[in-house]
Amino acid sequence: MKQLKEVITTLLEDNILHYWLTQMVDNKHGGFYGRRDGNNLLIPESDKGAILNARILWTFSAAYRILKKEKYLDAATRAKQYIIHHFVDHEYGGVYWSLDFKGRPVDEKKQIYAIAFVIYGMSEYARATGDTTAKEMAVRLYHDIETYAFDKVHNGYVEALSRTWQPMGDMRLSEKDENGSRTMNTHLHIIEAYTGLLRIWKSEELKEHVRNLLYIFAHHIVNPKTGHLDLFFDDQWNGQRNIKSYGHDIEASWLLHESALQLNEQAMLEETNILVQRLAKAAIEGLNADGSMIYERWETTGKVDLQRQWWVQCENVVGHLNLYQHFNNEAAAQIAQRCLDYITTYLIDREHGEWYWSVDEKGHPNRTDDKAGFWKCPYHNSRMCFEILEREL
Repeated sequence: MKQLKEVITTLLEDNILHYWLTQMVDNKHGGFYGRRDGNNLLIPESDKGAILNARILWTFSAAYRILKKEKYLDAATRAKQYIIHHFVDHEYGGVYWSLDFKGRPVDEKKQIYAIAFVIYGMSEYARATGDTTAKEMAVRLYHDIETYAFDKVHNGYVEALSRTWQPMGDMRLSEKDENGSRTMNTHLHIIEAYTGLLRIWKSEELKEHVRNLLYIFAHHIVNPKTGHLDLFFDDQWNGQRNIKSYGHDIEASWLLHESALQLNEQAMLEETNILVQRLAKAAIEGLNADGSMIYERWETTGKVDLQRQWWVQCENVVGHLNLYQHFNNEAAAQIAQRCLDYITTYLIDREHGEWYWSVDEKGHPNRTDDKAGFWKCPYHNSRMCFEILEREL
């Protein structure tokens, strides 16, 4: 295991973090560039997304906390300051969805998913440094979500609101999503963010919200018949239940477990343990013999997306290592190792650094989708590395 951690440290520092430090820092307009395309061509005037910047903040904050190198603190501080100065809406609260390359708001909507990621990043920065400004910002944004996005009647969190927190017709996170007022994805990353905040702020109210989110997953989001996550819902939690997203299944298995472990309440942990193993078992449907995991399956049409996306492989590794560590599942450790072998064989861009968005079923890299951009961030692959380094395996 010591040898594995040495290999992972090299991958993390030389392939992932080095790329973002040397190829994505915007020294002209501040912060970080918005995009490099699939051929690694910089598009310097691309819009800058809240998700990308929040995930950069989280990544380099965690890197500094674990590896103690000043260059990672510098990058994290750069991201923190840029977010506070440009993304945070100091008049109405929350954060803007996107800015232009000069840092001016382009899309001012309040996408709750994005606010959650800024809480996640600020919490990790405060955890790594003790910084009170980052902690206060995380708590402030938490209150924004609870004040404006929580539905006290039907439970759960609305997907998006206008700049002034008014209802919106189109709440989609991306063009490929259904226009549901509730989504699994946003709830997953709210609980992830709240769990990170709980590490630095022991609020009883916050604990209650984490408990409630675990309840929502157990009683609304995890399909009682299949064990898969359902993805899109209306206000009353009615959903079409027609897509299986294997990467989200395995990601949720370990993130929900992490939340229950952080709460440290025996009854809640026992209930969540059942959910964890059910989700992980469901995700196995998307697993290939070589350890890689496919993306999605549409139940209504039978269509299967066979691409091996970078983030799905990362969550496949962590989710199965979690089963090995906490549930003594030896087969899960073998799955994780096979997937790591797949990643190092096919997904890593050894010429330019970082990873390809995906490869097809024959291992050919996808050069159409971004190498770095609105959704292609250093978060999933760096987090996989951090999880391996910090776990007792």
